[in-house]
Amino acid sequence: MTDFTLHDETTAPDASKPLLAKSQAAFGMVPGLHAVMAEAPGLLDAYQRVHELFLNSSFDKDELTVVWQTVNVENACHYCVPAHTGIAKSMGVDDAITDALRDGTPLPNARLEALRDFTLKLVRQHGNVAEADVQAFLDAGFTKRNILEVILGYSQKVMSNYTNHLAETPVDQPFQKFAWSPADKAA
Repeated sequence: MTDFTLHDETTAPDASKPLLAKSQAAFGMVPGLHAVMAEAPGLLDAYQRVHELFLNSSFDKDELTVVWQTVNVENACHYCVPAHTGIAKSMGVDDAITDALRDGTPLPNARLEALRDFTLKLVRQHGNVAEADVQAFLDAGFTKRNILEVILGYSQKVMSNYTNHLAETPVDQPFQKFAWSPADKAA
C-alpha cells in the first residue's frame, strides 16, 4: 500500500497550512483525514467547503447523520463510520439512529428510513434513481431540494471515504472507541 503522509503545519504544502489551521480551530485537532488531504490543497479546500455547505443545508442533525453514515457504511469506511459516530454524539443525535445506521437495522421512524433508502439507491445506482423511488422519497415529505442536498452530502463522502481507503488513514484517538468494520454491519 502506498504510504501517505499525515501532514501538520510543518510538513504541509504552503497552500494547505491555513486549511489545517482552520481544521485545528474547528475540531480542536487536525483530523487524520485532513492531515492526509493536505497533500493536495485543492482536495482539502474542497472537502472543507462541501462540509460547510452540507452542514448548512436544509437537513437537520438527524438527517445529516443519516446521509453521512449511510454513505460511510455503504462504502465501508473504517475511518468515517467511527468519526461520524463521535460527531453524531457531539451533535446530540439519538444513539438509536447511529446504532441503526452502523448495524444496518431499521431506523426509529419512516422518514429517516426513507432518507436512508433514497441515499442508498443514489449511491448504488450511481445517480440513476428510478422515478418511482424519487416519488417515494418525495411522498415521505422530502423535497426536490433535498434530492440535490443528498447529492451534496454524497459528494463530501466520496472525497473522504475514497481518501481513507487509499491512505488507510488511522482513526483519530477520540473516535477509536467507536471503531467499526464492515463485519459489524448486520445487513
